[in-house]
Amino acid sequence: MPIPKAELHLHIEGTLEPELAFALAERNGVQLPYATTDELRRAYSFTDLQSFLDLYYALMAVLRTEDDFADLADAYLARAAGQGVRHAEIFFDPQAHTARGVDIGTVIEGLARALDRSEERHGITTQLILCFLRDESAESALDTLKAAAPYLHHLSAVGLDSAEVGNPPSKFRQVYEAAAEAGLRRVAHAGEEGPPSYIWEALDILGVQRVDHGIRCVEDPALVARLVRDRIPLTVCPLSNVRLRCVDTLADHPLPRMLDAGLLVTVNSDDPAYFGGYAGDNFDAVRHALPLDEDALRTLARNSFLAAFLDADEARRAAYLAEVEAYDFGGEG
Repeated sequence: MPIPKAELHLHIEGTLEPELAFALAERNGVQLPYATTDELRRAYSFTDLQSFLDLYYALMAVLRTEDDFADLADAYLARAAGQGVRHAEIFFDPQAHTARGVDIGTVIEGLARALDRSEERHGITTQLILCFLRDESAESALDTLKAAAPYLHHLSAVGLDSAEVGNPPSKFRQVYEAAAEAGLRRVAHAGEEGPPSYIWEALDILGVQRVDHGIRCVEDPALVARLVRDRIPLTVCPLSNVRLRCVDTLADHPLPRMLDAGLLVTVNSDDPAYFGGYAGDNFDAVRHALPLDEDALRTLARNSFLAAFLDADEARRAAYLAEVEAYDFGGEG
């Protein structure tokens, strides 16, 4: 069994495997522009973030009903359990669905149905994070948060994702202030394709408590010092970074430098159906491609639970951390 870990950077729409996409398309009478699952898999070849997003949003057309969203989440949780995930904080993109005429309640209630039974079915505790699409308007983000008001009991945090360059965090100051007033945690994608200045903005303007990706922080020593000082977690996604050409090869990834700098860095899968691996696969990939020993891998797993929003259940966090410390790498397999 892989080392126990929390997954903190996972887009549920990005777990849509070709087989499920075809099954949901048939259920809902949606015609996909691909003849077979193999043909669809071959389309998972991206030159940059935007080329990925184009396919990502197109395939969402198969998601229509509460059952669809519940099935999507349940399929992810079943896979994650086999990858050592014990706790998952899951992103979803409501604007991508409401723009297609799917009610936000359909999305949230469907996902929540799977998450509510996740611990019993899969041994995974869960939280749900509503993400705003940064290439949509700030007004649309505010409207989305208002629409989610009846469902806030299902949500733990808000996030910010999609096309980063040209859409700085500061654009979303107002909706993040509203989310904070509503008692929601705040995270944001920053410093993936965007510059280190976007990470500064996420911290100082949005008040984020975690930075998603954040790999470009290494270009700014003052920013690294700030992140270390304030113990701001970074949810890094190595296989995603390679597939989206943020780094050339996994061997070039800054993860070892980030660990050496004392950053609270974690390893996650991002959009695993598209990027070639789930959480455990990302651990395996960095273990083989980078100079990371067992102590470093244990640190990454430990960090994932330290970075999780488990403040309301410190006993559970402590239990997960105890599992990490007791893990025997010799027993992997």
